[in-house]
Amino acid sequence: MKKNNKKVKTKNNIISKTAIKLMGNEKWQNITIPAFLIFLSFFAASIIILILGKNPLGAFYNLLQGAGIAPKISYAGSKSMLTDFLALLNYMTPMIFASLAVAVALKGGLFNIGVSGQMLVSGYFATVIVGYSGLNSFMAKPLVLLVGIIVGAIIGGLVGLLKHKFNINEVVSSIMFNYIIQYVLSFFIHSNYIDPVSRQSRNITSAARLTLVDVELWGLKMDISFGIIIAIIIAIVLKFFLDKSRSGFEIKAVGSNDKGAEYAGIKVGRTMVLTMALSGALAGLAGVTYYLGYYESIQPRVLPSMGFDAIAVALLGNANPYGILASSFIISIIDKGSTYMSSIAGVRQEIASVITGLILLFSACSTYIRHKIRSNKDRLGYRPGKESEK
Repeated sequence: MKKNNKKVKTKNNIISKTAIKLMGNEKWQNITIPAFLIFLSFFAASIIILILGKNPLGAFYNLLQGAGIAPKISYAGSKSMLTDFLALLNYMTPMIFASLAVAVALKGGLFNIGVSGQMLVSGYFATVIVGYSGLNSFMAKPLVLLVGIIVGAIIGGLVGLLKHKFNINEVVSSIMFNYIIQYVLSFFIHSNYIDPVSRQSRNITSAARLTLVDVELWGLKMDISFGIIIAIIIAIVLKFFLDKSRSGFEIKAVGSNDKGAEYAGIKVGRTMVLTMALSGALAGLAGVTYYLGYYESIQPRVLPSMGFDAIAVALLGNANPYGILASSFIISIIDKGSTYMSSIAGVRQEIASVITGLILLFSACSTYIRHKIRSNKDRLGYRPGKESEK
């Protein structure tokens, strides 16, 4: 029995030392831990695909082909790997904004689960105010972004205000706003803006759309998104804001310890409202780049699933704007490539949702993994450049 216990202990120590070597450097944990979690997610998905009698490696390669990362066997007229990749960037744009919205709230110790509703209401008002206005491109496109920011900030700020004034949990109020927005806007769309053929809202003008559609270059027809450049710039600015500005420090301080922040003189209530308003503004940008960029109309009574997928992206990116750019790219590949994977490999499209769900599940364990690595370092007497077993 003692020999068996020693063997088990030795194996555990070997596993712990290997984990420390691979993920123990705290400077690189924002990369190594998410990479490990992605590996676990795809490994678990591989088991499911094998049970279905399919080749997981082939299915994953089909994901890359469908997203424009790898070449397909053949292409339709005016299409190529480049057009597929640009379509991926177009799809990825609202995902970045939505994930940044979730991340900002998390930094402030809040959970904005109402991103989908904020996307929908921002897209609706931008559609009604600008999308049907007949303004030229020079005026319409910036105005679409402005309306999205303002409307999203109002809804997000209202959630923060309810939290501050009445201590209403932001998760509850966000979910209730999702339902209210979903059904109230559905009523107005059906009453005033419905297309009798598509049963969606009428298409917006091309001048108001944030994506240039079917642009002919080099014999190809491409969809070029304006929003992707803005999304990358905002991610960089947000990183600077959170790390270098006073307001960014206050948001993170309140998120870490609201009582301690209040003792230090930070106005906790005001910071909560600011955090949710900023989160809502980013969700508003996600909404306009989704409904007036990737799409050109709104489907009534349907909340965009992207608002919920953004939770997985934000967790996978460790709520870091730079990490979110990378994780948005990965999740967008899974979502965008799922249709092609289904048609070529015969793997049901829902497997892509399973992979995303697994990533969310494993990403929720990232804090636990950090804790285990830190505790194993202490237990094994680990020091940088030196390992010794006590």
